[in-house]
Amino acid sequence: MSSGVQLSKNGAFYGTGANIDVRTVGFRPRRVELFNEDGLAKAVWTDDMANAAGLKQVTAGTMSKMTAGITPLSDGFRLGTDADMNVSGEKVYWVAHE
Repeated sequence: MSSGVQLSKNGAFYGTGANIDVRTVGFRPRRVELFNEDGLAKAVWTDDMANAAGLKQVTAGTMSKMTAGITPLSDGFRLGTDADMNVSGEKVYWVAHE
């Protein structure tokens, strides 16, 4: 039986422009939120979305679907090559929820 307690974990990484695997979460997330501090963009993925998907919002306020976005892994998640969220050298904060 579930305890009703939702696990969350957070961290940060720097974008590379290539796929990034974040494997320090310790569980398969049901929701991932990303915040690109330098690029001023945010994204969210939930477990009812496809792999490599997500919704992102950029500084101008435009919201769009991601096609190189977030994929859950057994112990974390992968961020694909999305040009707004995964920019080389830009700091990205993340929150993962079980």
